[in-house]
Amino acid sequence: MTEAPIIPPVDISALEAELTPARRLRHTNKGGNEIYITDAHTAPAVMREIGRLREIAFRASGGGTGKECDIDEFDTMPVPCRQLIVWNPTDKEIIGGYRFILGEDVELHDGVPHIATSHMFRFSPRFISELLPHTVELGRSFVRIEYQSSRAGAKAIYALDNLWDGLGALTVVYPQIEYLFGKFTMYPSYKRECRDMLLYFLNLYFPDPDGLVRPIEPLTTHPDLELMSRLFTGHNFRDDYRRLNHEIRSQGYNIPPLVNAYMSLSPTMRVFGTAINHEFGEVEESGIFLKIDEITPEKKDRHIATYDRQRETNQR
Repeated sequence: MTEAPIIPPVDISALEAELTPARRLRHTNKGGNEIYITDAHTAPAVMREIGRLREIAFRASGGGTGKECDIDEFDTMPVPCRQLIVWNPTDKEIIGGYRFILGEDVELHDGVPHIATSHMFRFSPRFISELLPHTVELGRSFVRIEYQSSRAGAKAIYALDNLWDGLGALTVVYPQIEYLFGKFTMYPSYKRECRDMLLYFLNLYFPDPDGLVRPIEPLTTHPDLELMSRLFTGHNFRDDYRRLNHEIRSQGYNIPPLVNAYMSLSPTMRVFGTAINHEFGEVEESGIFLKIDEITPEKKDRHIATYDRQRETNQR
């Protein structure tokens, strides 16, 4: 795939003009940053900068669209995905973001939800009728490369945590949301043995026995089943996780930060299998789904209750 040159940075004054107080969602718990919600129709300059940063981040990891900036139909459709971003008000730059769409806003095209994952996953009738209307779909998560831990040092510490502050606030702003549906990405450069081990572990502890969502073309893996049976009992998450982490580190890799974040959110999370995204650099996408009420108390207090307290303080 021939990659187009990425667009130049969007003028800071254009970004600040669109990041109005009305679009500010909250202050982050750490780092002194701010969370905003925008969309392509009401904040086109911010959308271009998001698209630029996403493409840079995804190419650096071995994925990306190859376009001059990562903006697609789901960003620009009549009822678009909204953009949740972390803004550094000191350096005047976007640190990272997610895009999201409420299930109640999702259109069905010939019975298929019109969402970004529909070309990779098949949705059961139960998921579409019972769960999707109460779900928020998350996608295109990114952290600006200058804030990624491998490149940044101190200022990177809170980038992912700041994003979770934003996601926590969404569950308060949209109380009709009961479920979170998202995905995590693994890149072709990630060692195959480590990938297979990680996916085996996730399917062991976070299965989807009801077949709510399934990959259209499931990724074929070849885990060493004899080794897996020695490493993982399937009965003690903490002990098995320690062994997983040790084995992957021993091969010079780490468990991807977003995967770690999802695993610590809820013990009842479901993993929907893994598909290859042919439209995004052949990356491997694994679907995840969890019930917000079943997020661990520690995470609820850190990312949701803190937003409630901020709102109460601002209303006094």
